[in-house]
Amino acid sequence: MTVPNDNSRPPAAWCYSGNQIRRWRTLANVSREALAAAANYAPETISSMERGVRMPSPRLLDIADELCGAQGMLSAAKEYVRRERYSARAVDFIEREREATSLWTYEVALVPGLLQTRTYAKALIDNRIPPLDEETVEERVAARMERQTILTSRKPPVGLSFVLYEAVLRSQLVDEEQLQRLLEASRLRNVVLQVLPFDKAFANALEGPMVLLEGPDHDRCAFMEGGLASEFSADPGVVSRVTERLSMIRTRALDPDETARLIERMVGRRE
Repeated sequence: MTVPNDNSRPPAAWCYSGNQIRRWRTLANVSREALAAAANYAPETISSMERGVRMPSPRLLDIADELCGAQGMLSAAKEYVRRERYSARAVDFIEREREATSLWTYEVALVPGLLQTRTYAKALIDNRIPPLDEETVEERVAARMERQTILTSRKPPVGLSFVLYEAVLRSQLVDEEQLQRLLEASRLRNVVLQVLPFDKAFANALEGPMVLLEGPDHDRCAFMEGGLASEFSADPGVVSRVTERLSMIRTRALDPDETARLIERMVGRRE
């Protein structure tokens, strides 16, 4: 089964909560501009939240509740919008990641979320078009950091294999802290980290990131991400092609010891 996932469908909790804000505001004869002024948001931001394009922030829900006399009906939505901590395109993947017994990950441009520092994660999440509000940014950064417990907290440990195209390490976003984080993760017993050098890359390795997940019943799923849409598939043909491609990438990549030495040299040049 192939499940296309894009940004065209905001989380249902956002849409419902935003709709309720608009309804209560209209019932109480409170203008969008008045609510925006009370919450210190631009009217366009209030409009985005009411349409579900942006997550209605907990602060806005409380202020709208008081201003519109909703008697706690709007504030009660905070519990539900906070649960939508991932973009719509990532929800299916995150659910499968929580159950996975092994993951193979290949990244062509960015450090994988499971290996990112907070600084790196915030730089990525905060640099979106259209921009996210600060509460949403902080919520998503926190959620990404929580995902990283998979590296050390699961028993038995989850087998994690990462291959990064060399361009990932050469990005200006990758500072010494992020390089050290990669080295720390690579020393974990259940983690294998490799780098695919520029001169070892081939056409299929440049097409985009891929993840192969195996579940407790040995079922496999593939996740492929593009700039505007993602594809999550359990189709055996798709899984087979992704497995073959990942295997070829791993074969051409530096081995874990060579990878560690490369990253250590990069750290040394930045000191």
